[in-house]
Amino acid sequence: MEISDIKVRKIFEDGPLKAIVSVTFDNELAVHDVKIIYAKEKLFLIMPSRKNLDGTYKDIVHPINSEFRLKLESAILANYNEVLEANAKKEEIEEAEEAEETEENEENEETAEE
Repeated sequence: MEISDIKVRKIFEDGPLKAIVSVTFDNELAVHDVKIIYAKEKLFLIMPSRKNLDGTYKDIVHPINSEFRLKLESAILANYNEVLEANAKKEEIEEAEEAEETEENEENEETAEE
């Protein structure tokens, strides 16, 4: 089974929940609501689950072996880090554009005053 697509659906700034992700396998099966959690100084995955009547949670879907879990976790976390880097670059560009606009507006105001 190959991972054909990973989409970071939502990113959270605060708290241990960092992102919600959807993963597509073999372009045929989608798994939604995989969570990226930060705890004990590292990121890890929480698979989609449901709450039982006794208050415990049971995974709806999960890797069967540690080999595939590692493959899945590595791919998802790599994609998550790429999205974070792309967002940071986008913010830098937007901030630079805003600073440039502000500078141009100030120059135009000075010219208009003369």
